[in-house]
Amino acid sequence: MSRTRSQPVSMVDFGGCHDRAVLLYEYVGKRIVDLQHTEVPDAYRGRGIAKHLAKAALDFVVEEDLKAHLTCWYIQKYVKENPLPQYLERLQP
Repeated sequence: MSRTRSQPVSMVDFGGCHDRAVLLYEYVGKRIVDLQHTEVPDAYRGRGIAKHLAKAALDFVVEEDLKAHLTCWYIQKYVKENPLPQYLERLQP
């Protein structure tokens, strides 16, 4: 099983070189993606941006019929708060 470099699955650019919200992921198998980390600039925290990134990532997993491993604590929290069957059935331990 080969690993690829972590890449942003979704990014929000706020106009500055360091003002980007990102969600990092890595394929850890042919159809398994590890959702690793969300990061939102301090100035934009508390506005629901990480929530949008988490939803976009999980919707991508569903649309592409992938399995997801959730390393990111925020995405774990998002799934607990939004336990949709289409998300839950695609989670890897």
